[in-house]
Amino acid sequence: MKHWPLFGLRLRTPRLELRLPGPKELDELADAAVDGVHPPDEMPFAFPWTHAPREELGGRLVQHQWKMLAEWTPENWNLPLAVVHDGRAIGIQELMGRDFAVVREVSSGSWIGLRHQGRGLGTEMRAAVLELAFTGLGARFATTGAHTDNPSSLGVTRKLGYRPNGTTRSAVLGRPVEELRFVLDREGWLGHRRTGVAIEGLEPCLRFFGLGAGDGQSR
Repeated sequence: MKHWPLFGLRLRTPRLELRLPGPKELDELADAAVDGVHPPDEMPFAFPWTHAPREELGGRLVQHQWKMLAEWTPENWNLPLAVVHDGRAIGIQELMGRDFAVVREVSSGSWIGLRHQGRGLGTEMRAAVLELAFTGLGARFATTGAHTDNPSSLGVTRKLGYRPNGTTRSAVLGRPVEELRFVLDREGWLGHRRTGVAIEGLEPCLRFFGLGAGDGQSR
């Protein structure tokens, strides 16, 4: 797409392709969310979006995807990539940056359909966006967080080399929760970097991240 080249950005791993979702993928993502992202007695998200009524959840997810792209600026961006496995979108891997061109720091968030969990795909999709951040965009730091009762997300974070970076506390659905925060720097990523991640179509997108033609592709 000439005026929005982000639709041509692709991250490929041995089992996955990450790309901005089109109408087909949005329907598949809505189906995956309605089928379930976590057990009904758990809430792993700071914003409990999966708590929406079942008949509204899919539509709200689609609207949220559109909203992130509509509000995109080079100074404050959120890249919501559909995670495609065996030809079908099964989850979302986000990469976010605020004043990225100056601070060179990103954060991430993700979800994957319950039926696809426990197969290492969460690690593979996070590794893909970290490769985009550090190698493609020249990031210096990446941050993330997870509730203390979310061992799957915490396991992915530790596996990829993040270091503890404090805690935060908040209320989710009327109960107190504690979130563990983590940070990964460039040196840490190089020590835990996964091979087999290919980045395609990045160069025409660099200005959308606040970067010039020579600013990305730090190796």
